[in-house]
Amino acid sequence: MEYLGLLKDIFFTNGRYMYMIKGLLFSIGTTAFAALLGIALGIFIALMELSHFYPLKNIKGYKNFNPISKLAFGFVNLIRGTPAVVQLMIWANVIFIGSLRNTPILLISGIAFGINSSAYVAEIIRAGIEGLDKGQMEAARALGMNYGLSMKEIIIPQAIKKILPALVSEFITLLKETSIVGFIGGIDLLRSANIITSQTYRGVEPLIAVGIIYLILTSIFALFMRNIEKGLKESD
Repeated sequence: MEYLGLLKDIFFTNGRYMYMIKGLLFSIGTTAFAALLGIALGIFIALMELSHFYPLKNIKGYKNFNPISKLAFGFVNLIRGTPAVVQLMIWANVIFIGSLRNTPILLISGIAFGINSSAYVAEIIRAGIEGLDKGQMEAARALGMNYGLSMKEIIIPQAIKKILPALVSEFITLLKETSIVGFIGGIDLLRSANIITSQTYRGVEPLIAVGIIYLILTSIFALFMRNIEKGLKESD
């Protein structure tokens, strides 16, 4: 009972639980925005990697040179090869400065995490598409579909079912990655725990509370996506 009283004092005295609620909303908002941006950019980048554009195909030594694919490959390597926290700091302290310095931190972090996630999403989608039977594309082209229509109507819908588990893992990772947004002043879940610790001098309980919240969020998301995956399998 004495410890319950201590917990009540840590989280409810002076309404300190509101830090957790605001941090939770910030983390969810950042993750949702970044996930939508990551999916949109990821699909675009994956299609760039898989494009068939060879402007120098009639020149000896350059017939297999695809500048669009090379550009996408370079972007993916750059993003995956640098830490997310470095990218976040660059966006906050190099890009969003001057007239942009008043941009909301949620927007800055959403863009940073979304672009970071897009590289991983692109590779997941590319691998899923390339893992399909090549006869699918050949059959679509034989029916008179162009490359874009074949991808839209035949290839991508089948690839989505195949890559869904990997995408779920990526978005769970994205949710947990938002915990570094405190480096640019964002009040996320982890930062809210630090604020409570600074006021109560109790470090363990706020961190455990944050860990439990993250576990609940990721479990709900995984369960939701598992049900979607099951529904897609049943529709086959």
